[in-house]
Amino acid sequence: MMAAFRLTAGAVLLSLAAMPVLAADKGVPDAAAIERGRYLATAGDCIACHSVPGGKPMAGGLSLATPLGAIVATNITPSKTHGIGNYTLKQFSDAVRHGVRADGANLYPAMPYTAYAKVTDEDTAALYDYFMHGVAAVDAAPAQKTDLPFPFNIRLSMAGWNMLFLDKKPFVADTAKSMEWNRGAYLAQGLAHCTTCHTPRNALMAEQLSKELGGADLGTWHAPNITSDINSGMGGWSQQELVDYLRTGRTANKAQAAGPMAEAIDHSLKHLSDADLHAIAHYVKSVPAIRDKADTQSVTQWGKAGDELASIRGVPLPQNLNKMSGAQLYDAQCASCHQARGEGSFDGSLPPLFHNSVTGRSNSNNLVMAILDGVERQDGKGSHAGHLMPAFRQTLSDEQIVTLGNYVQKMYGNPAIKVTAEQVTTLRNGGAPSNLIGLARAGIIVGVLVLLALLLWWRGRRRKQA
Repeated sequence: MMAAFRLTAGAVLLSLAAMPVLAADKGVPDAAAIERGRYLATAGDCIACHSVPGGKPMAGGLSLATPLGAIVATNITPSKTHGIGNYTLKQFSDAVRHGVRADGANLYPAMPYTAYAKVTDEDTAALYDYFMHGVAAVDAAPAQKTDLPFPFNIRLSMAGWNMLFLDKKPFVADTAKSMEWNRGAYLAQGLAHCTTCHTPRNALMAEQLSKELGGADLGTWHAPNITSDINSGMGGWSQQELVDYLRTGRTANKAQAAGPMAEAIDHSLKHLSDADLHAIAHYVKSVPAIRDKADTQSVTQWGKAGDELASIRGVPLPQNLNKMSGAQLYDAQCASCHQARGEGSFDGSLPPLFHNSVTGRSNSNNLVMAILDGVERQDGKGSHAGHLMPAFRQTLSDEQIVTLGNYVQKMYGNPAIKVTAEQVTTLRNGGAPSNLIGLARAGIIVGVLVLLALLLWWRGRRRKQA
């Protein structure tokens, strides 16, 4: 019966993909249309970026860290003074799918319009109905505005970027694939914008689609490889295990969500229908495999239970606590929750540290970030739901985190993967700086020099002709 329901959802998608251009603005939609738009907005995770914790939904103000600087999310409530209340359906569509505001200014691709471009006209109209009639207007602007350094403070520069990298074509169903696959592809490539985080980017911050879902760094956290590869990706996961993860943020002996992925689950994915989660999982498991050479076995198969308690029993702590051993740090900070042998809590609420993708991956950033900032979950309504793991940013020094991280990797994860002092310092300070600003400025200088050279050549030629 569930399979039939999924096929029905796919059939609906196929009909939507063939819809004509956007219809003209209409009157107040009925409750069913608004509810449909709300579901689509949830799939798009709009609230996560356009709301601050404890603030009013969609009122903006959240500062999003990017390699170019902080981008402040705007008010997208139907306020006619500070929001999008005056937008027509066409203007709303241009903003959501093409990254162009009603005043003609370009949005930055921190707003994933490159993914939302896949959304059908029909679903865009439903989103418009919801935002205009299902969201409470907030007549106030965010306290801060986006202020990027030159040349990115010139929004027109994004027009050139869009010409190079924005594909404006809505999703087109692949008739050679199943309806479930098509529904999953439509959601994963579009509203759920999986590639926005999980696909590496080139020097100009555009997605490298030849490496779709192959994993990428997001400032401090690492969005892992979720291709179908058996070692590096999701090839060893069943479809149901992936659905469980998308719903709860946890799959036994595989992984648990933290950082941006936990936010995506809390605000968006866990609220989707079972049919849509199965469709997304079905599609993700079909994405061509990409393997990291360092992953010589499945990232979920590294390590085993163990301890080094004998080495620290009766041994006094060093006077300089930065010189504590990994076993001492683990016993003092981790064992009370993850147990002495790394096996996790008996009720399963806290995961084992072995057979865990966080310690098995060739990128150890997420292990470091979990130690620094802990693991938080939200209730999906913008409120804090609790800490699954406390933050040690204020408790442990960089040197201690390096020692502890390498102990955890040696005992429970891939022992070939190390945590370094430079890595911990960089992540504590917000991630590696981008060289894109310098490249852009250098490019402008080179362009100006080329134009001057061409102008001088042209003037010289004119004089010779005269």
